[in-house]
Amino acid sequence: MREDIGEGVLNPAVVESLVGNHRRFLSFLERRVGSRAQAEEILQSAYVRTLEKGGELEEGEGAVAWFYRLLRNALVDHYRRQGAEGRALEREAREVSELGPDPELTQTVCACIHDLLPALKPEYAEMVRQVDLEGRGVPEVAREAGITANNAGVRLHRARQALKKQLERSCGTCAAHGCLDCTCGKPGGGCKPSA
Repeated sequence: MREDIGEGVLNPAVVESLVGNHRRFLSFLERRVGSRAQAEEILQSAYVRTLEKGGELEEGEGAVAWFYRLLRNALVDHYRRQGAEGRALEREAREVSELGPDPELTQTVCACIHDLLPALKPEYAEMVRQVDLEGRGVPEVAREAGITANNAGVRLHRARQALKKQLERSCGTCAAHGCLDCTCGKPGGGCKPSA
């Protein structure tokens, strides 16, 4: 017989059952998402949700079956979010392909950019070098790299973001607002903020 344990408070037997099945739950999720880190994140969120629903759960296998249903719903939500992110990246890739060089990045390019490219992932550095510095088209670079134009657009977007962060670290705040008459590459020099 179940005692009234209060709203939102889990029955100790339920807690023991859910904690005892932690590895099974994690394995279940990991097989479906392909990443232990993502599986752990989903599982932790499910445990939090269980704590919120606490008082409604009965002990025994009913709680485990309920938790598996919760995990399946969490997986659906995970894939929906992932799909939305993928569609957003594809839109960004199309825009990058259509618009050409990022005007903000173009403003921040200074003499030190060539020194910063090696700090990026090699595929990012190569994408920036070919598209932004050499002025080649994204579809052409994508074909040569053996990837889709969308993939290349996403890679270019990420490369530009990474380069922007490197510029801000290297040149300070002036890089965030654009450099004018950059002298970073010269001894004793530094960026002069644009007006």
